[in-house]
Amino acid sequence: MVKERPKGQIGRGFRIGKLGLALTGSYLGYQFQNLFLNEQERPERRKSFNRKAAGQIRAELESLKGPVMKLGQILSTQFHFMPEETLTELAKLQMRAPAMHATLAQAQFKASFGKFPEEVFRSFTEEPFAAASLGQVHRAVTKHGQEVAVKIQYPAIRKAIEDDFKLLRSATLPVRVTGHATESMIAEIEGGMLQETDYVNEGQNIDFFREQLKPLNYVRVPVVHWDLSTDRILTMSFVAGEPLLDFIASQKPSQEMRNRIGVQLVEMFSLQIHRLRALHADPHPGNYLIETNGTIGLVDFGCVKKFSAGFIEIMRAFEERVWLRGEEQCRRMAGLIWGGGVLKKPRLALELLKGAINFYEMLFPGLKGGGRVVDFGDAKILNAMFQILNDNVRNKMVNPEFAFYARAEMGLYNLLHLLRAKIDTSSILEKFGGSDE
Repeated sequence: MVKERPKGQIGRGFRIGKLGLALTGSYLGYQFQNLFLNEQERPERRKSFNRKAAGQIRAELESLKGPVMKLGQILSTQFHFMPEETLTELAKLQMRAPAMHATLAQAQFKASFGKFPEEVFRSFTEEPFAAASLGQVHRAVTKHGQEVAVKIQYPAIRKAIEDDFKLLRSATLPVRVTGHATESMIAEIEGGMLQETDYVNEGQNIDFFREQLKPLNYVRVPVVHWDLSTDRILTMSFVAGEPLLDFIASQKPSQEMRNRIGVQLVEMFSLQIHRLRALHADPHPGNYLIETNGTIGLVDFGCVKKFSAGFIEIMRAFEERVWLRGEEQCRRMAGLIWGGGVLKKPRLALELLKGAINFYEMLFPGLKGGGRVVDFGDAKILNAMFQILNDNVRNKMVNPEFAFYARAEMGLYNLLHLLRAKIDTSSILEKFGGSDE
């Protein structure tokens, strides 16, 4: 039975708090039972606890939807540090969350469009084929016979986001006082999520990326049907393909195909950063639809990060390896990344910059004359990036503009890890990097 999504800040806060208490109780019970288990029994008991706890979390996040469900989606891609049984449960959040009742979906459509779906389309499938944190997607056929995907927003989801971030600000107040999570960072994330509730904005993003990604002939981006869309209804051409995880499981692709798809993902990411200065920033596997010939359907453009000139300058500083030009360039680079305040702590600035440089050269070993192929099946890249993020948070050095970039970058490396792709990353950087002006 699908739980009703709670309404209002108090109701959502109560549900989130109740989940935390339930998990705490389960964990204490697990620890108590450990006292009576031998060494052989404990691993299986730990797995059983993880499955049960993850099931509770997944079911509650599905019901709550909104930002907290998005958090679950992000966690479901963290293959490098979460237990397999937990990931298996959280992965269900990607595209298969419980849907709105068909009657409610129709009511939402009519409230926004003025007519029921059956009056607008030749045919409309009541059961959605994808349901996620902010809305669900139905198959339909237009009056002109075109197959389309119709995205319908959940009721009052914008208010749910605002309520969740009020809770987040309250819950993280001690953390923000110490500087670990700044108001500017929380505002950056909240603003990005609120943008996702504006389907006119998402449609414009789709138009932009569809045009700009044309040089990559292996990418498919949907076409927006503006006459069948509103700020809460988005109708697009149907994009074929299997979500990446399903493609890997059903097709069992060869290493050659895994490498090919991996190269395409890195090229797509690089073109967005270096040429478009804008990034599709929702990188979970369900948003990449793979066909048997390796083409990639890219969907869900609600979360798009457009970068400032300052951010682009940081990217170019890495490409040009300006740290080789001396201490002054290192200081300038640290100031660009973390702000002028870091220069008051020169030892910390040097330590953080060294970590970032080492990670960059791990990603692009060919830049300093090393081997050029990076094996993303090895978890060392994911572990290194996670360590860098952890060091930045621990030292209270977080650039708000990196919030969505880091999410997208970590998502990319997780996809490459899933593929176990082996890629000459340096050649891709040489192809797409550098000034485009």
